[in-house]
Amino acid sequence: MNDFINMFSSTDPSQVSTSVKLIILLTILSIAPGILILMTSFTRIIVVLSFVRTSLATQQMPPNQVLIGLALFLTFFIMAPTFSEVYDEALQPLFNEEMTLDEAYDHASIPIKEFMAQHTRQKDLALFLNYTGTENPETLEDIPLMTLVPAFAISELKTAFQMGFMIFIPFLIIDMAVASILMSMGMMMLPPVMISLPFKILLFVLVDGWYLITHSILQGF
Repeated sequence: MNDFINMFSSTDPSQVSTSVKLIILLTILSIAPGILILMTSFTRIIVVLSFVRTSLATQQMPPNQVLIGLALFLTFFIMAPTFSEVYDEALQPLFNEEMTLDEAYDHASIPIKEFMAQHTRQKDLALFLNYTGTENPETLEDIPLMTLVPAFAISELKTAFQMGFMIFIPFLIIDMAVASILMSMGMMMLPPVMISLPFKILLFVLVDGWYLITHSILQGF
C-alpha cells in the first residue's frame, strides 16, 4: 500500500508517467459503459426495442433487464468484426510488446472510426466540426473522436426514432379502430387500451414481430 502511495508522490519522471497512465486506465474503465453506449450500435438497438414495448402498451413487458440483455448481445453480434479488428491490429501487438500504448490507441481507433463514420450523417458531423472550428478532415483518421462520437450518437438517435415511428403506425391504427368502435357502441367508460392490447399482441405475434424488428436492426448495420 505504501509503494502505491509513494508511486503517486514520487518525483521520478518514470514513476510519474506510470501514475498518469494508471489514472487514465482507471478513468477509461469508469466510463466504459458510456463508451459502449455511444460508440457502438447499442443506442439504436435499445431505443428501437423501447419503442416496440411502448407501442404495444404492455407496460413492463418485456422487462428492462430483458431488453438491455438483448440489446447487449445484438451489439456484440453486430460489433464482432470491428472488435476483432481492434484486437488483431492493436491489442494483440500491444500485449506482445510490438507497439507502444500510443500506437495501439491510434490503431484501435481506426476500426471504431470506420464503423461510426459509416453510420454518421454528414450534416451531424459538420455541426460539431463547425462548432469546434476544426477544418474539414481529408481522411478518416483526421476526424477527432471528440466530434465523431456525438455526431454518431445523434445520427443513431434520429435513425432509431424513424424506425420507432414506423413501428407505431400499425398499432396506432388498431387503437383508433377500437376507439371508434367503442364510441359508436356508446361504451365511453371502457378504456380503449384494454380492448386493443390483445389485438396488438396478436398482430405482433402473427407477423413474427421480434424477427422483423431484429432483421431490420441487423440490416441497418
